[in-house]
Amino acid sequence: MKICVIINLLQAKNAAWNKIIEYAVETKERTMRALISVSDKTGVVELAKEHDDIVVLDADLAEATKTGIFKKAYPNRHINCGIAESNMMCVAAGLSTMGLVPFASSFAMFAAGRAFEQVRNTIGYPHLNVKIGATHAGISVGEDGASHQCCEDFALMRSIPGMVVICPADDIEARQAVKAAYKYEGPVYLRFGRLAVPVFHNDDYKFEIGKGEVIKEGSDVSIIANGLMVNEAIEAGKALEAKGINAEIINIATIKPLDEELVIASAKKTGKVITVEEHNIIGGLGEAVCACLSENCPTPVKRIGVNDEFGHSGPALDLLKQFGLSAEHIAEVAEEFVK
Repeated sequence: MKICVIINLLQAKNAAWNKIIEYAVETKERTMRALISVSDKTGVVELAKEHDDIVVLDADLAEATKTGIFKKAYPNRHINCGIAESNMMCVAAGLSTMGLVPFASSFAMFAAGRAFEQVRNTIGYPHLNVKIGATHAGISVGEDGASHQCCEDFALMRSIPGMVVICPADDIEARQAVKAAYKYEGPVYLRFGRLAVPVFHNDDYKFEIGKGEVIKEGSDVSIIANGLMVNEAIEAGKALEAKGINAEIINIATIKPLDEELVIASAKKTGKVITVEEHNIIGGLGEAVCACLSENCPTPVKRIGVNDEFGHSGPALDLLKQFGLSAEHIAEVAEEFVK
């Protein structure tokens, strides 16, 4: 009886792999063409309507990561690799060599953490055209606790040569970043959170890899943030303005390659820089900015982030306040900094 069950499982697994391989072979000739502009429509599902080289891989988290939406629309272009994230990265690497553009998705702790060696050696080393969509990153994962609150993924992914690292700030920028990642030839790490955030970009916003965005001009201090911390920086800027402090607010969605020109220009203008990220202050946005400024424009910098510690379980908003990742704390640091 057990042998029959094992045989049936193997047959089902082989059928799934045959399905994706057949699709890859059928589309290889079409997908080897040069990358073209994506339509104004956004999101992987929308991209897939016009680009039949897109395939999505998941590690048994399709409902949580929302790749189940893609699976429903394109069942033959979605594959569940099971709870085997390292294997999923290798599968994505292989599919990319057949002319497909794989988007491999899982929680950040598993996509960047558990599968790091495969991402480095199987995707990064040969510079393959794989896009990693990591969700549920940072302290804001909340009740899932420290084991799932990945605050080290920027550091891990930045260390891989040739890897682009992106952390969008709202829904519009996230969709634009997915489009940009598709058009980019090479490995891209896209970091998404779990917590809902306000949308502050307009529909006509255009995201560009390696370019930051000045949200508000200022002269007293530069506040450089990414991800859900951008909205907190915006709110902090409003509070500071009420106290006569003119803060420049910058969104650096692309941590690597960093928009060094913008960082240096802002530092020269204000003379003081604060970085804010939902990540360990070691290895992330703060250190990228510090490295840039120390070599090009030595400037006093304050880093706001997770202070070299693990998180713990709790409501997301409460945790963000506890770890100092709030508009109130940013404003307090800035006010003290500019004295």
